[in-house]
Amino acid sequence: MRAVLFDLDDTLFDHRHCARAALLGVRATHTCFERYDPADMEASHARILEELHLDVLAGRRNLDAARVERFKRLYSWAGVDADPDLASRAARTYREGYLRARTEVRGARALLATVGQHARVVVVSNNLLDEQQEKLRECRLAEHVHALVVSEEAGVSKPDPRIFQIALDRAGVTAGEAVMVGDSWTNDIEGARAAGIRAVWFSRNGEPSPDPAVATLYGLVPAEDALRTILDADRETVTRREPASALRR
Repeated sequence: MRAVLFDLDDTLFDHRHCARAALLGVRATHTCFERYDPADMEASHARILEELHLDVLAGRRNLDAARVERFKRLYSWAGVDADPDLASRAARTYREGYLRARTEVRGARALLATVGQHARVVVVSNNLLDEQQEKLRECRLAEHVHALVVSEEAGVSKPDPRIFQIALDRAGVTAGEAVMVGDSWTNDIEGARAAGIRAVWFSRNGEPSPDPAVATLYGLVPAEDALRTILDADRETVTRREPASALRR
């Protein structure tokens, strides 16, 4: 094993935590959301974000316009016809809260440092380059990353096998010398396997792998145990379940 490829959002960088914290800030300043369950609001926001994120990656919208449109749609979900000013203020509140909350997934930095003693570390992400570089710097992950491949600059997105080949080329390894770790079954696991790369599914919610032939990682701590699962990914079935306390934030 000469290279380990990692997804970034919700594998190394805790996007879910940041989004949840930012939405709580929006709820506190925009009272129309208070009658809705926070989990329902979070799910609706995640769905809208994913829809608009595809537009941003395809160049159909710029990032700022997508953020305003996201909250216009979220207000619509809450039964409010938001004008551009209201949607912009909500987007600004969310962004400020998101930036304040930025953090790694627990154990990510230590794991990258440990992996780096054995193999090259490459991050492969569907997003904008500046955004992902900033996350890596802010969470002190960048110093452990040998190469960053982001769909914006690569011109292709996961699960397309071509973005994984770009990652392999930058690491100077073949598919058989690498393993991919990520939380998205479609983008990370199926995409990597289509490129001939072994994969480890990061299941933060404790769900079993849809395919028992794919190794499952339930947490990033302790780093030595997580590394063992990653390096053993070529075995037919490898699973490691964290204690319940490790799954709670």
